[in-house]
Parts: sequence; C-alpha cells; structure tokens
Amino acid sequence: MRVKICGITNYEDAMLCVQYGADAIGFIFYPKSPRFISVNDAKNISVKIPPFITKTGVFVNASAHIINAICKEAKLDLAQIHFDADDNLLSKLEVPFIRVVRAKERADVHKFASTCRLIDAFTQNYGGEGKSIDLSWFDGVDCSKIILAGGLNAKTAKTIKKIGFYGVDVTSGVEADFGKKDAQKVADFIKSAKY
Repeated sequence: MRVKICGITNYEDAMLCVQYGADAIGFIFYPKSPRFISVNDAKNISVKIPPFITKTGVFVNASAHIINAICKEAKLDLAQIHFDADDNLLSKLEVPFIRVVRAKERADVHKFASTCRLIDAFTQNYGGEGKSIDLSWFDGVDCSKIILAGGLNAKTAKTIKKIGFYGVDVTSGVEADFGKKDAQKVADFIKSAKY
C-alpha cells in the first residue's frame, strides 16, 4: 500500500516521513485545524523534499481560486478536496486533485467509485480525530482505487492490508502531539503498511 502522512507542520517531521518510506506528505490549509500550516511555511518545507514524494494540500470549504493559488505558491503536486465540492468548482482546478468521501454509512464507500478517492470516517471537524470506519463496509468492494483514512495506526495498518486498499492516509495515529510526529510511530506505521 502507498502511505501518506498528513498534518506535516515542520521540515524535520517531513524528512522523517520520507526517510522511513512515506510516498506522500500532507499539509493542512484549514485554519480551524490544530495542524494548520501557513502557505509560506509549507513552501519552505516543500521545496526541500526529495523527488518522487507527492506533496499534498488538504483543503476544506475553499474556492478553486484559493486552492490553485496555494498549490502553486507552496509547490504542491496534489489537492485533497476534503469537502463536498461541486463539479463547477472541480472543473476550475488547475492542479490534480483527489476527492474525499466523509463516510457516515456503508453506502458512502461507493461514491465516486470510478475514480481514485480517499475515504475517511465522518467527523464534524473534518478528520484528524482518530475515528475509524467500520471495515465491514468494504466487504465485496473493489478497494484498489480507495485510500483509507481514519483511526489508523501501526496495528490497524497491518490488519487492513488483506483488504486491498490502494493506500492509507494517517495523521493522529503517528503523532506525539498535534502537528508533531512521533518517530517510532511513523516508522512502525510505514513498516506495517508497506512490508
């Protein structure tokens, strides 16, 4: 499985994730998040990240103009659309993007099934709370285009490998505190998910 470590707020944590084998890192541009990062700080980290690591911006209730501007300024590769954006907004994006499904019920895992999407457990605060999805919702579902998020840690990463998700996205499960990664948790998570 591919691994994204989200909620990066400093260069040291970003490089820690890269060194342990993360495929992607995520910066959160949602001001209400305890892991919020400024565009300038994200850029200063992003430009130092080695090639082949996907740098992702996470957006909540932002306009296409804002998403485009931040991705360009911060040198990001991908926008993660963590809200119910309509087709009009998505058509105006000038960067590759991935939709997020905030799943409340089993039927939600089938949304946007023709495309690669991220499925996260629904929370009022748009994730990062360690809330898990009922894995039985994925019984009989082709998960090869799904990135799973919500309540993940090294133990759960190992157990979900057999389901066949394309990737996993973790924030709180590898933290020492909001916005600060725990090196051992990062190492254990990536090892469990990938090897």
